[in-house]
Amino acid sequence: MSESISGKVAIIGVGITKFGELFNKSYNDLVVDAAFEAYEDSGINPEEIEAAWLGTYLPLGWGFDGTGGPSLAEALNLFPKPVSRVSNYCTTGMEAVRMAAMAVASGMHDVVLAVGAEKMREVPPRGSLVAQHIEKLHPMYSKGRTAPGSFAILATRYFEEYGATKEDLAEVAVKNHYHGSLNPRAHFRKEITKEQVLKAPPVTEPLGLYDCCPTTDGAAALILCKAELAEKRFSKKDYILIDGMGLSCATGYITTAFNPKFKFTGFEATQHASQQAYTQAGIENPLEEIDVAEVHDCFTITEILNYEDLGFVKKGEGPDFVKSGSSKLGGQLPVNTSGGLKSCGHPIGATGARVLGDLSNQLLGRCGDRQVKNAKKALGHTLGGPGSVSSVFILSKN
Repeated sequence: MSESISGKVAIIGVGITKFGELFNKSYNDLVVDAAFEAYEDSGINPEEIEAAWLGTYLPLGWGFDGTGGPSLAEALNLFPKPVSRVSNYCTTGMEAVRMAAMAVASGMHDVVLAVGAEKMREVPPRGSLVAQHIEKLHPMYSKGRTAPGSFAILATRYFEEYGATKEDLAEVAVKNHYHGSLNPRAHFRKEITKEQVLKAPPVTEPLGLYDCCPTTDGAAALILCKAELAEKRFSKKDYILIDGMGLSCATGYITTAFNPKFKFTGFEATQHASQQAYTQAGIENPLEEIDVAEVHDCFTITEILNYEDLGFVKKGEGPDFVKSGSSKLGGQLPVNTSGGLKSCGHPIGATGARVLGDLSNQLLGRCGDRQVKNAKKALGHTLGGPGSVSSVFILSKN
């Protein structure tokens, strides 16, 4: 790695829509709502945006919006500026921000926009990702494969290897639903009990209904600029700096589970991406140096694996970390104070941008009842593929 991005790029505007079943909102409505909230937060005029990146994972899975840069350019009247669309599984929204940040750090642009958006509720659940696997992927490797099925295998292996149980997974669900109950923009805003989690209908053994994130609509937007311009040009006294960011593609999408190196107890992509980000940001002990984190909890087992892959705890110690209350509001390292994907929801293209927007709001002290006290440094993480690609950001308040 030849050069660090640390201190070069600032986040000066954040916009996040309500997440949920938003049948009264179109894809363009969500993009406009998120972008104009970010404009207002930054205090800049839309005309000042020099370039933009759109993160939408699978537009042809549930509609036709978001298939390319013109989708964003038209919705926001960005013509004739450069606008690109990116897609990288569940890291898509974070990838849009990463591309925007690199454009600023390189000196190509001073002020840019990154938007993540996905409208997943336009089709029933069985007509979305499940249908894509059944109808379009490899007839042997992917026939009948589902996201819950893929992660249930990891849970089963982890149980065997480290003695964890369904009760440990339930701790994650209860915690994240509690956090989500405090977030007015979350898909699910209701606390649940451990008993409800354990008695919920099964999805794929050992995962039940409350172990799985919902399919959701939503969008998020961030405005980035050169750090040296945040205060000088835009009069921003409080803004967020990108200290480090990493991306790793460690396996193939279809072949992850067939890779001889894959142990089914963690993800190499997360380990590599986090080390890239830690090196840039100068992080040596993430548990001690990070104040708040948003990590990919598509399923409850995933959050436990993330604790370990990100270096918060050693292998096999993830269950004890959540049971001790360390990852809850008020704990040593609060994780998913938004409610996470589990409660906030997971519109795939929007999630990564929403994660970085939520963390920016935490560092700026704007999260109300779910505010982490004295938060100065944050970690954002996404995992996609399932498990083949991961992105990690380290943010701090200026």
